[in-house]
Amino acid sequence: MKQKLGVLVIVAALLIGSAGLAAAQSIQVRTTPAGVRYLTDESGLTLYWFTRDKVNTSACLNAADFSTITRPDGGSLATYRGYPLYYWAKDKVRGDLTGQNVGKVWFVIDPDKFPPKM
Repeated sequence: MKQKLGVLVIVAALLIGSAGLAAAQSIQVRTTPAGVRYLTDESGLTLYWFTRDKVNTSACLNAADFSTITRPDGGSLATYRGYPLYYWAKDKVRGDLTGQNVGKVWFVIDPDKFPPKM
């Protein structure tokens, strides 16, 4: 499992600064033709969460659901309901969902069902 996850690379976390709050305010909810709801950034790129993250380590969308945490390297990371948000390396265009359920630890975020009971 570690080897498989090591091959899958996160392109970038949402870096937060003065522009980060604007990015968090432009988060959108999209729905696939199959009815799967998920969060995207303002460009339509899918946002993911990692099940091994803990809350604050580091319906409708509520601005209070979005925040930031400080990463160990001192940078900032956007969060949704306390969980860090990530882009997936293989998602290249709007609507790509290639990171969904990778390694059974990477998932899109359905705001109506988040966080799921683990």
